Amino acid sequence: MYVKILLFCGAFCVYAAIQANEIEAQIPSPEGSMAEFCTALPRAEYASLTRVESSSTWFEMYRVAPGVIAIYEPHQWQEAISYLIEGEQSALLFDTGNGIADIKAIVEKITDKPINVLNSHTHYDHVGGNYAFDNILAMDTKFTRERQAGHANKDIAIEVSSAALCRDLPNGVSEKNHSGRPFAVSQFIDDGHKINLGARQLEVIHLPGHTPDAIALIDRAAGLLWTGDSYYSGPIWLFAPETDLDAYAHSLDRLIKEMPNVKALLPAHNTPWVDPAVLPRVAAALQLMLKGKSIKIDQGYGMIEHKIDGETQFSFLLRDEPIPYSE
Repeated sequence: MYVKILLFCGAFCVYAAIQANEIEAQIPSPEGSMAEFCTALPRAEYASLTRVESSSTWFEMYRVAPGVIAIYEPHQWQEAISYLIEGEQSALLFDTGNGIADIKAIVEKITDKPINVLNSHTHYDHVGGNYAFDNILAMDTKFTRERQAGHANKDIAIEVSSAALCRDLPNGVSEKNHSGRPFAVSQFIDDGHKINLGARQLEVIHLPGHTPDAIALIDRAAGLLWTGDSYYSGPIWLFAPETDLDAYAHSLDRLIKEMPNVKALLPAHNTPWVDPAVLPRVAAALQLMLKGKSIKIDQGYGMIEHKIDGETQFSFLLRDEPIPYSE
């Protein structure tokens, strides 16, 4: 059952960390767990993308659009994706990954422009490299402010356990010392905030639901929409205590309204280039789940996968508790 949870995580596996004491006894051998986790890799979607050569053994980089590089962590169960977005005058790093390897060193080899950081939300697998940067923009929410404190080793050590990995860790990183380092926000922002990189303007769209501070980022001129964890390929993780299903439904509607302006979604996990036409299907599946029309699959440890069959064919991961169904 533990391996099933690994395969479904894809985003914010904090529940595994919370249950670490119970789960540790069931972690399979490194050989077995790595082999099973990695069988789905590489994902077929990457074959059509342009690989950017790098000396890094942890990150893989892909040029997904002019001035946009996806920085992918395929060797860890989250399969987190951060994005370096360049304009003529400056660059924005959208998310900083798990903090397992040095993402700052990677981006500084790609660009010599000043770099600001903005997070799609402040779950630990998206802010892990924040500590290394001086200029960090963030949503002005209580949740965001609290997350600046980082995460202790005991809370996220399982993220670098053998069962979570497809390869060896970078030098110096281990289960005993991996932690989410504190960081300091330099500027708090709100919905609609615009970021001018020089001949490239990005706009922040507040999308509460997955977390209170979840956002999307849109480049309307280029037709690109970064969705964070509000959408990615795979079962959507709506398990955390801070998740608000009603807010999430409204946020999906807001994303759908942007569809005429975009040609591609750039999610924060698994695959970095997705057809926007998927969004109405996700919203329809969510509504069916909220009306009690999902197939419930027990994934163990208090986790239920709500699967929607038929034309929507999508699923969500929630806590094993009643959903306030609506008619």
